[in-house]
Amino acid sequence: MSTLFISDLHLDDSRPHITQLFEHYLASDEVRRADALYILGDLVEAWVGDDDDAELPQRIAHATSTLRDAGVPVYFMAGNRDFLLGEAFAARAGLTLIEDGAVHDLYGTPTLLMHGDVLCTDDLAYQAFRRQVRTPAWKTQVLAMPLDARRALASKARAESRAHTSTTQETIMDVNADTVAQSMRDAGVTHLIHGHTHRPAIHRFELNGLPAERIVLGDWYEQGSVLRVTPEARELRAVQ
Repeated sequence: MSTLFISDLHLDDSRPHITQLFEHYLASDEVRRADALYILGDLVEAWVGDDDDAELPQRIAHATSTLRDAGVPVYFMAGNRDFLLGEAFAARAGLTLIEDGAVHDLYGTPTLLMHGDVLCTDDLAYQAFRRQVRTPAWKTQVLAMPLDARRALASKARAESRAHTSTTQETIMDVNADTVAQSMRDAGVTHLIHGHTHRPAIHRFELNGLPAERIVLGDWYEQGSVLRVTPEARELRAVQ
């Protein structure tokens, strides 16, 4: 019995070896024997809409739908790079969409699942941008643009993100401890799994006088990263 978690793959044509690693991993015995696979956001470097006719979305859909057809549920939570991914692609790819902040029971342990960007409340510029682009009006306006225009917009957004990252202190872009604690209290849990920060680690601390745990998933820029949860343990490791 095991449940697997991945995030921040940032799949992109510029790194074909990571796309191949993703495909091979989803076809592996470990994944095919799992109870479920969770993808907690930023599956791709940029998502321009479910109507994208590029090769990469088709390869992703084939890999995830094949896994679903093999009997392994694939849950997907949007991140800051793929929040435009919708029901149409999810249906083609065999994905079950879940909301950021969902609580799922993992072998008797209620666990809060998040992408992680909403926890970085010290990054005021990013949070203001996030509020703007997550509105239904903004999404509708962007998705009404021609596909080439959306691709150009995504490219511009990636450049601006790199510029923001290069000029912002790392501590500002990390999670805020008070926000983490309050999010867990609001959800009524002592366990949290998230990605986004690209700082894989298992943090153990005390929350309301009880032992608590926050697991941060790793990114897939140079190698893969997976969290394997079983009834007995949680193992965070690399995938190569």
